[in-house]
Amino acid sequence: MPPSTRASAFAELAPFIEVPSPARWRRLLRRDVLRRLSGRAGLTCAAVVCAVALFGPLLAPHDPFAITGGSLGPPSAGHPMGTDALGRDVFSAVLYGARTSLLVATGVSVIALACGTTVGMLAGYYGGWIDNALMRATELFQVIPRFFLAIIAIALFGPGLDRMVLTLGLTSWPVLARLVRGEVIAVRDLDFVRAAEAMGLPGSLIVRRHLLPHVMPSIVVALGLLYGQVLLLEATLGFLGLGDPGTISWGMMAAQAQGFLRVAWWLALFPGLAITLTVLGVNLLADAFSSARAVQ
Repeated sequence: MPPSTRASAFAELAPFIEVPSPARWRRLLRRDVLRRLSGRAGLTCAAVVCAVALFGPLLAPHDPFAITGGSLGPPSAGHPMGTDALGRDVFSAVLYGARTSLLVATGVSVIALACGTTVGMLAGYYGGWIDNALMRATELFQVIPRFFLAIIAIALFGPGLDRMVLTLGLTSWPVLARLVRGEVIAVRDLDFVRAAEAMGLPGSLIVRRHLLPHVMPSIVVALGLLYGQVLLLEATLGFLGLGDPGTISWGMMAAQAQGFLRVAWWLALFPGLAITLTVLGVNLLADAFSSARAVQ
């Protein structure tokens, strides 16, 4: 289609094309999400945890690996969260562990977002044999127990954050792919998509500019839930001693505390509270976003 003809066609069909703008996203966040108590609480928790992860090394009073006090010291002015069995400061370890735990959860979420969105968009828009092939591949990955696969990968290749992130990321996208596929199927026959096709726009451009903005809110909600699940899964792997021994994570701290639950309650309490606060904040924010979208 010549550029002049395409321009006139766009002018005629523009009323049918309605793509959410960045301003609409900002209004959704400010007026609908932040006015809800759950949205404000979730955003506050998430902001605090992110700030701790970014500035934890600057805020920590001690080196988390250095012996700075007596063994199993209770919370005090010098050690607000007490010390562990070797006399290391628990407060500093919690601050350092935030970066590791959030790094794993963010890396897994990014991989799952890229894989799940791509597969779901292609399967939902093109349909036919492409849909069948991609959905059979999705079902194959969906039946793989990612927790045991992570254990096997760590046992074969050794512990490491990169291996954990890659293994969990490549097994966490099927649910997101199915969600995106369903959302795309629901809107691919609407007027704004047919108008874009009538203009002669390529399928890749239609998917990127017209379909993706409409399914992005559902993707954000699903990612919020996935983020919390990955945090718990990373904590579980660390609790079992399958994390990277060269780094500190909340799950690893909880694993080290299991032998001292009766004599040093603070060793398990503070890492557990950090995990709970983070998962609760992310889930509250995702729930507020989902409720805001439902009332529009």
